[in-house]
Amino acid sequence: MKGLVQRVSKASVEIDGREVSRIDAGILLFLGVEQGDGQNEAAELSRKVLTYRIFPDETGRMDRSLLDTGGALLVVPQFTLAADTTSGTRPGLSRAAAPEAAKNLYAQFLDLARISAGVEKVKEGRFGADMKVSLVNDGPVTFMLSA
Repeated sequence: MKGLVQRVSKASVEIDGREVSRIDAGILLFLGVEQGDGQNEAAELSRKVLTYRIFPDETGRMDRSLLDTGGALLVVPQFTLAADTTSGTRPGLSRAAAPEAAKNLYAQFLDLARISAGVEKVKEGRFGADMKVSLVNDGPVTFMLSA
């Protein structure tokens, strides 16, 4: 399971011209589910994302997590994160989990994050939808995490 973490001052998801999710300061997470991923990977990545210290403390040092700041989390399913890009000029997508398995793990990830961060703090994209994602990357700060 892979997560592209971006510290944002705001982010939103639009589907068919309609905004379906929005957050202010927090993390925009693009979540990729790979073959072989399960509940353990979802739990580990959720823990990492929520406790990863990428927010500044009072001295400006990145030493505070999303849980420390009380920020929001917007989770967007992103199967292309599972792509094999080691050769050629076209990504191979055979490492991505099957759609039904990926959808279930995406839902499990959201449930785990909501338990830790609070239901009102976790927003989501829509699995399988053609989404338009807007963000203002704060920093910019972007990290790739995996479990």
